[in-house]
Amino acid sequence: MSSSSADQSGFHSRGKSVMATHPGNGQGEAHGALVTCFEACADCAQACIVCADACLGEPNVADLVTCIRLNQDCAELCEATGNILSRQVSLDWEIAGAALKACVIACHKCAAESRKHAAHMEHCGECEAACRACQAACESLMSQAADGFEGEWDRPSH
Repeated sequence: MSSSSADQSGFHSRGKSVMATHPGNGQGEAHGALVTCFEACADCAQACIVCADACLGEPNVADLVTCIRLNQDCAELCEATGNILSRQVSLDWEIAGAALKACVIACHKCAAESRKHAAHMEHCGECEAACRACQAACESLMSQAADGFEGEWDRPSH
C-alpha cells in the first residue's frame, strides 16, 4: 500500500510521508498545518495548469485570456510557495510569509476569475475550488505562524 495521502478529489501527495522522514521535521499542529498547506499548494498549481490548458482548447479562447493568465500566475506562485515550505532546514518565516501572502492574493484572484466561467466550463469550477482551498490553507498557516505555533517553532522574524 502506498504511503501517499489522497484528498477527496483523488489527488495523491507524498509530501506528508516524505516530511515524516525529514530529520528536522516538527510535530503537532504546526507540522500538520505546514503539510496541509504545501499539499494544497501542489494541488492548486496542478489544477491551474490543467485549467489553463483546458481554456486553450475552448472555442472562445480569446474570452479566456485573463483566466489563462491568472491560472499561470497562480500555478507559479503556488509551486514556489510549496517549495519554500518544503525546505525545513533554517526556514525563514519572513520569506515564507511573503510567499504565503502572494499565494493568497493569486489564489483569490484566480478563483474569482474562474468562477465567472465555472457555470459553462467544469474545469474552471474545479480550479476555483482548488484555489479557494489553497487560499484557506495559506491563510491558516500565516495565522498560526503569526501566533508562533504555541512554541512549536520560533516566531517569524520581522
